[in-house]
Amino acid sequence: MTQTERIKTTICLYLNYLVHGMAIVILAQNMTVLSRQWRVSDAGVALVISSLGIGRLLVLYLAGSLSDRLGRKVFVQLGILTYTLFFVGIVLSPNMVVAYGAGILAGMANSFLDSGTYPALMELYPQRQATANIMIKAFASIGELLLPLLVAGLDHLNWWYGWSFIGCVVLLVLNFILLRSRQFPALSTQTAAKTTTIQATSKVKLTSKQLIMGIVLTLFGYISMATFYLVSQWLTKYGSDVIKLDLVHARLLVSVYSVGSILGVIVTALLVERVLKPVWFMLVDTVLSLVALLVLVLIPTWSAALISSFVIGCTAAGGVMQLGLTVMSDVFPHAKGRITGIYYTASGLASFTIPIVTAWISIESIQNIMWFDVGIAAVGVLCSLIVLNLSRVPAHTAKRSSKLDHV
Repeated sequence: MTQTERIKTTICLYLNYLVHGMAIVILAQNMTVLSRQWRVSDAGVALVISSLGIGRLLVLYLAGSLSDRLGRKVFVQLGILTYTLFFVGIVLSPNMVVAYGAGILAGMANSFLDSGTYPALMELYPQRQATANIMIKAFASIGELLLPLLVAGLDHLNWWYGWSFIGCVVLLVLNFILLRSRQFPALSTQTAAKTTTIQATSKVKLTSKQLIMGIVLTLFGYISMATFYLVSQWLTKYGSDVIKLDLVHARLLVSVYSVGSILGVIVTALLVERVLKPVWFMLVDTVLSLVALLVLVLIPTWSAALISSFVIGCTAAGGVMQLGLTVMSDVFPHAKGRITGIYYTASGLASFTIPIVTAWISIESIQNIMWFDVGIAAVGVLCSLIVLNLSRVPAHTAKRSSKLDHV
């Protein structure tokens, strides 16, 4: 594959995540008009939003495993088509039940895209895997910033809310057309073993080191998602109830957090593998996240919250979750699609369990929610230390093994 073809394919892959970023917030940004359309309260719209997580978990592991067999391109295309059905389905849905089904399709679309895109980028850029994966987060963040501006513009002009959905559909259709002629690299599962046909088709065995790394990194997939997801959901409430800020300043904390997230992605993409290896970046990010969360809880003032929000955005939401996937894929280079499925299934579980736990904690104290996040971040630091130490252990020192099919 030529460099020009590689760049064209990469642009198509990233464009999907620009639209994905818009899809993440499009229901919340149109909550008022959608609640009228479906004749439900805002809580009903929030319930539809939760359906995205269900759809994600339904197919993620299976899609990741099939990606290693059927190829990356087919799952990227399937993700585009499924996301298109979501956008159209929401606009046409007459009630919450139909909308809930459309939301499940969005979660499935996210899983399809992840299962095809992450492995494809790592195969396109084998020497820059971490940077390639982190840039996905950057494009998604840009989409999250652009969509609210688009919705605000439509509202100001008194135009139909559905144009924001139709705009996403147009981008997806154009990208689907462009993607048809794009080339994808050979599957890493096909090139991992070059010695003999027998070796290429035989069962791949895991060392005890790989097994431990797999477990710890899967846990890190949950922890990294939980850390920044909790902050993004509760930071405004924490600012208003604990720090006693007015609503404008409390919401500003989330904006500062988002800006920090984008800047963190850029900095990480520039420095990872050039200055710091991904395993070291994981440790630095998790330690800084823990420190920032401690400052946020121990010094509940406007200035401290402003700085902490920015640092948490840079570190916890600045691409560290993608770094964890990159490290895990290096440990299991022969099963990138399956590893992606496992890793993001863990992160999807976080998006389910964290709201339930924090809702229960909030009954007693909003501040205790942030203390809970401090504990989560501390586990993240522990996971990073284990991964860093194990990455220094030579593979031949671990003698016990098991079959990959049991991962």
